[in-house]
Amino acid sequence: MDASWRATGIIRRMFPLLVALSLIVLIAGIRLEQAGPFLRSYGMLAVMLPTMVGTGGNLGAVLSSRLSTRFHLGLSVTNPTDRGLWSNIIAVVLLGMTIFSGLAVAIYLLDTAAGGLLGWRPIVVITAVSGSAIILIAICFSFLATYLAFRFGIDPDDVTIPVVTNLVDVLGMVIFLATATAVVG
Repeated sequence: MDASWRATGIIRRMFPLLVALSLIVLIAGIRLEQAGPFLRSYGMLAVMLPTMVGTGGNLGAVLSSRLSTRFHLGLSVTNPTDRGLWSNIIAVVLLGMTIFSGLAVAIYLLDTAAGGLLGWRPIVVITAVSGSAIILIAICFSFLATYLAFRFGIDPDDVTIPVVTNLVDVLGMVIFLATATAVVG
């Protein structure tokens, strides 16, 4: 059996990475705790936040997985003229736009049913700005993680999804909170 498939090899490679990612998420949790009073003031934002960051992480995971597959098939993950590559990027953008648009509608309906504290404009602005940024960072981190894994001789299947989902979740949360704070204060 190839050493890269043995449990000890996988643990040796993944343990330090997962510890580092756990520390990053721990720091993000502290930031989220600090935002608690703001999120309690605008309850619909607390409902939006996990969906926004979770969707961003999932989009990054989908693209990372597809890029890793392309890498294993010997296809380029950096050729800007590759139509297959662009199809993957466009699919992630369209998926994100669709999910975030649906989220904005759902949050607006919930907000209206709860008394309309936020209103439609702030919901749309927060969703559009933070959603667009989350999609962009999901795409960037997917490419960066896949490329760096390849450059350092690490199997992208081992590292891209944990790295991308954690970093997109953390940065997505920061972007969402900054956008929401700027919009509703």
